[in-house]
Amino acid sequence: MSSNAEAVITGLGRRLEELAPHYRVPGAVLGILHNGAETVFATGVVNVATGVETTPEAVFQIGSNTKLFTATLVMQLVDEGKLDLDTPVQRYLPEFTTASHELEGEVTLRHLLTHTSGIDGDFFLDTGRGDDCLERYLIACSVLPQYFKPGTHHSYCNAGFSIAGRVIERATGMTWDRALRERLLLPVGAITMGTLPEEAIVHRAAAGHVMGPDGLARVAPIWALPRSNAPAGATPFARASDVLRFAQMHMDGGTATNGERVLSGASVAAMQAPQHRFDRPGDPAAWGLGWMLFNWDGHRVIGHDGGTLGQFSAVRVAPDDGVAVVLLTNGGNMPALARKLVGEAFEGLTGFTMPPLPEPPGGVEVDRAAYVGHYQKLSAAVEVREEAETLTATVHQRRSLIPGTPDESYSLEPFDDRYFLASPKSGGAKQVWSFVDFDAAGRPAGVIAGRYFRRVG
Repeated sequence: MSSNAEAVITGLGRRLEELAPHYRVPGAVLGILHNGAETVFATGVVNVATGVETTPEAVFQIGSNTKLFTATLVMQLVDEGKLDLDTPVQRYLPEFTTASHELEGEVTLRHLLTHTSGIDGDFFLDTGRGDDCLERYLIACSVLPQYFKPGTHHSYCNAGFSIAGRVIERATGMTWDRALRERLLLPVGAITMGTLPEEAIVHRAAAGHVMGPDGLARVAPIWALPRSNAPAGATPFARASDVLRFAQMHMDGGTATNGERVLSGASVAAMQAPQHRFDRPGDPAAWGLGWMLFNWDGHRVIGHDGGTLGQFSAVRVAPDDGVAVVLLTNGGNMPALARKLVGEAFEGLTGFTMPPLPEPPGGVEVDRAAYVGHYQKLSAAVEVREEAETLTATVHQRRSLIPGTPDESYSLEPFDDRYFLASPKSGGAKQVWSFVDFDAAGRPAGVIAGRYFRRVG
């Protein structure tokens, strides 16, 4: 490692200690992989109630970064000829159905891994702690609507990864948890990563934190979501080092540090290739098989984010530059910390920067009345209103994971007649929303705010 890189990495450790309190993050771990050398920093506490110090060996829930592991398991089975990405899922799971019978037979593994199946995906159903939890979950998916023809749009879908987890079980004869451990974690050396609370408790495990009415962080009332959503990220936990070893395997073309072939080079390349491109402003620019694909100053970056009950993780990898960064946190304004610290890490180690958040040009005129209305999916609803010659939107939680979660209101500023910058009035992270499927009168049939909400009024 060069002396300059050493100085940059040492400085990032100091920045972690400075920035975590600023963003009210109780505890955090920052892992950096630079040209094969690993460095891990820690700050704060894993639990504000106990005051236990965060160390580099602490485990945090990684949330939806689990999807990268599930997608990798699928691609291993593709390598072995046991699965095909473009074969309908019903070929592997004849019992798979949705409430949209005319579309269910069109869903493929490629659709599941790219969030393009159209299935209403925020379906967190507790089907028990038994090894049959995914089997039971799959049966319950029969109530889920599909909002669009598979491949038409991108709508983030947790349920799709639980369905993919069940495909893995059927193809391997193992539970998803066992397949993850034996086929992926042990080969890459991610030996601390696990999937169940009783496995986490033997480590220095971080608790999630939420903000109380007094503005202070308090331990979240639940440590993990249902096991049935584990392949999507509900339960898995890891050290930063575990995630870095997984990232290293993908940077090295599918080979673990011990030389074992874990995934074919062709499958690694397919996972990092654009499967669904976005023409909206901002990042990611496209979605691969599991991976989010970013374009930072013309440089290729892949990654993902993960959020659970009061915990958040971010992974960013520049395969061509030999850099991977992992941030694990347990409360506060976690996305803001990730954006700041990960951006500084890449600027210091690679010389290129994370693009700024997109801003509308201003002065764009749209027919505001065309967007006013009610949009919904199973777990939430969006109400768009016109107020003082501007558009505002409120997201109402219909089935919140944490009881009492407040609604969130946004101001909507147009880039054009399809894309709007949604700025939370609470001051949280801004998002780009997409209005889609316009009728002859210019009224959208849906809005994609990460997930597809169908217009109902």
